[in-house]
This record gives sequence, structure tokens and C-alpha cells, in this order.
Amino acid sequence: MPRHHQKKSSAPGGSQRQLRVGEQVRHAMAEILAQGNVHDADLEGHIITVPEVRMSPDLKLATVYVMPLGGRDTEIVIAALERNKKFLRGEVARRVNLKFAPDIRFRVDERFDEAERIEKLLRTPAVQKDLEQDPDTDREEEQ
Repeated sequence: MPRHHQKKSSAPGGSQRQLRVGEQVRHAMAEILAQGNVHDADLEGHIITVPEVRMSPDLKLATVYVMPLGGRDTEIVIAALERNKKFLRGEVARRVNLKFAPDIRFRVDERFDEAERIEKLLRTPAVQKDLEQDPDTDREEEQ
């Protein structure tokens, strides 16, 4: 029986180490993009936020979630980041002290869209009607 069993992490973002390294990579990536070190015509004029980086259990793959300000031109920005992946990987490796430089893949962060969808849902008349009901009336109906 192998001695090196991998435990399944109960944390949603992975182990404590994965979370810590992901946060370090996120800070490095955000700093690189904020300083404008990536010279690409498609990235100029875009302010890019990096809300999350998820690391694989072996820390060799970093999934970087990005969102251009305003949520526009996401496909163009992702394509430009993919073109400059090699440069970004080298910069992250210089800034974050790891045994191996993680391979980077970029994804659009869709949490903002999901939050907006929920916000719209909460503003619908049916939900507003439920929220405006008097709590005293509800207690009388239960009895």
C-alpha cells in the first residue's frame, strides 16, 4: 500500500498552502498588470482586476481569474494574456519564491455576473412583495 496518500481537502479553495500560494501569485499578477509591464496593444487601455488565483494541489498550475474593468472585451483580454503567458510566468516566478514556476491559465471571473443576476432577482416585484410583508402578520398566520 502506498505511503503517500493525498488527503482530500475539505476547504473549498484547497489546502491552507494552496490558498496562501494562490494569494501570493494573485498579488504578483495584479502588481505586474497594474504596473503595465506587459506590452501588448490589446491590454493597453484596460484595467484588469485579479480577484482570485486557484492553485493545483502540487502547486504547478495556477488558474488566474481576471476581469477587465467594466466587464467589456473579456475575450480580447484573455487572448492577450494567453499570448503573454510565458512572460507572465517568468515574472511571477521572480516575485514568488517557489520550487517550480507554476504554469498559468487564465479564466474570466464570472462572480460579478452572478452577483448582478442575484441582485436583479432580489429587485423583482414578487420578491419585493415577500420582503415587505409585516412580520407580525406572519406570526398570526402560523398560530
